[in-house]
Amino acid sequence: MAQLIWNGLFVGSFYALVALGYSMVYGIIKLLNFAHGDLYMLGAFTGFAMLGAMGGLVHSSSLAALLIVLVLTMVTTGTAGLAVERVAYRPLRGMPRLSLLITAVGASFALEYGTRIAAGPNPRVYPVRLDGASFTVLGARVTMQQLLLMAVSVVLMAGLTVLIGRTRQGRAMRAIALDPKACLLMGVNVDAVIARTFFIGSAMAGAAGVMAGGYYGKIDFLMGFIIGLKAFTAAVIGGIGNVPGTMLGALVLGLLESFGTHWVGGEWRDVFAFGFLILFLTVRPTGLLGERVTERV
Repeated sequence: MAQLIWNGLFVGSFYALVALGYSMVYGIIKLLNFAHGDLYMLGAFTGFAMLGAMGGLVHSSSLAALLIVLVLTMVTTGTAGLAVERVAYRPLRGMPRLSLLITAVGASFALEYGTRIAAGPNPRVYPVRLDGASFTVLGARVTMQQLLLMAVSVVLMAGLTVLIGRTRQGRAMRAIALDPKACLLMGVNVDAVIARTFFIGSAMAGAAGVMAGGYYGKIDFLMGFIIGLKAFTAAVIGGIGNVPGTMLGALVLGLLESFGTHWVGGEWRDVFAFGFLILFLTVRPTGLLGERVTERV
């Protein structure tokens, strides 16, 4: 039982980093950014290229090199998220919602197959593989690498929580989520705040991509598709648009997959998780921490 719980929390921390970008963007401009999972993939390939360029430094100090690459990749994927927002979404922000959804799917394919052209169609083996000795805690086998990656995830999520809840930038994000037109009339630079939101969400997805590459050891250009679906599922379970709810939903999804794998087998893991989502939404459509919204007439 302890091992299943630990495995679920560990996987859920990866889902949370990606799901937060979904939730932040939806909370502010009510857009389902289906290209977000591919920024996770782009982060993994960016880290792969940077680690390859570092050469001997990687082998002499692999963990330190991975942390340096993690920061650089966050900047790179954050910039890519800015470009996607500026080119694909901003010109259509006042258009019907369906136009934005179609554009999001197009941006997703552009990132996927652009990476395929640049890096090739075959899976790549990561230059750094985080293996190491394990120890037992309350019956669960835990490695130092898992603890480190979990700690990085917690630090990033805690930093985001502080940013949104206690800074001027966070107040602007929350205000735009409530009423973007009123914010515009009050002198808030709405476009700049939305762009920074895309940067932050994309940077966190890129960090998750590097950590996943270093832990699992293999990456490919389609790896963002399934993680995007899982992250979206986590955001819906927790209450999309609610940052603490998104984190909670990601951990719940990770635990569901862990227990589902144990109970019904690995091939049924996704069926178990998505089946739970369907049943859960029939009972609580707004998610675990989502608020019921009443439309004013």
